[in-house]
Amino acid sequence: MILLVEDNADDEALTLRALKRNNILNTVEVVRDGAEALDFLFGTGSHAGRDTSVMPEVVLLDLNLPKLNGLDVLKRLREDERTRLLPVVVLTISNEDHDKVESYRLGCNSYIRKPVDFLQFSEAIRQLGVYWLVLNQPPPQQRGC
Repeated sequence: MILLVEDNADDEALTLRALKRNNILNTVEVVRDGAEALDFLFGTGSHAGRDTSVMPEVVLLDLNLPKLNGLDVLKRLREDERTRLLPVVVLTISNEDHDKVESYRLGCNSYIRKPVDFLQFSEAIRQLGVYWLVLNQPPPQQRGC
């Protein structure tokens, strides 16, 4: 499973289209703000009762989110033992050095700036999928998620 944390409907549609176009057939769960992302991952709020033993293989996290921004989400994920090792790829329009530095300081695994051109975006998603869903070897406690 892939968790896509994206509040922009157009970017969500582009990401889903790029995943499909590149034959990345993993289930994609979409949440639209930072608070919902935490609810999903920790099985609280509107996602109470979700089986939290089933975690995403990778989280695609936008930074500019309502309710709780992506940096705050990342900080919470890294503070909690259950999600500390969860692969998080920041996928954002931001090209600000501050956002890059903070994302890495808080423990993101990768920072990808969303290309404006769909073909470039599709290629970025293809490479992301190959790396995180095929090549990457998660820690043993994350296997079976």
